[in-house]
Amino acid sequence: MATQIFVNLPVKDLEKSKTFYTALGFSINQQFSDEKAACIVISNDIYVMLLTEPFFQTFTKRSVGNAKNATAVINAISMENRDAVDAIAEKAYAAGATVTNETSDLGFMYSKSFDDLDGHIWEVFHMDMSAIPQQ
Repeated sequence: MATQIFVNLPVKDLEKSKTFYTALGFSINQQFSDEKAACIVISNDIYVMLLTEPFFQTFTKRSVGNAKNATAVINAISMENRDAVDAIAEKAYAAGATVTNETSDLGFMYSKSFDDLDGHIWEVFHMDMSAIPQQ
């Protein structure tokens, strides 16, 4: 079995967050979803667990941070090409995301970033390994 990653994110409004992530083209695994959590399927090996803040709090003794005020994690997802980067970023903006940083084009790497509804930062990028400058 391949190693999988489950990114756990606290959310203020689970229904709005589910609507946001499905607007990006991701699906929900109902088997791992209920009124306190939703399992967003990014790929066969990458999942985002949206957890209501009170439920998220049950997993940690630390206070739940506010991602709109401080950054602890930047989630990055590779895309197959520049058009795919543009497409998912446009879907995110249309669904209520805000621009985190301006578009970055380093020639070999192209990226856009956005804050989701709760302020979690997502960077979508395409990297052309053949275009990386040789040293």
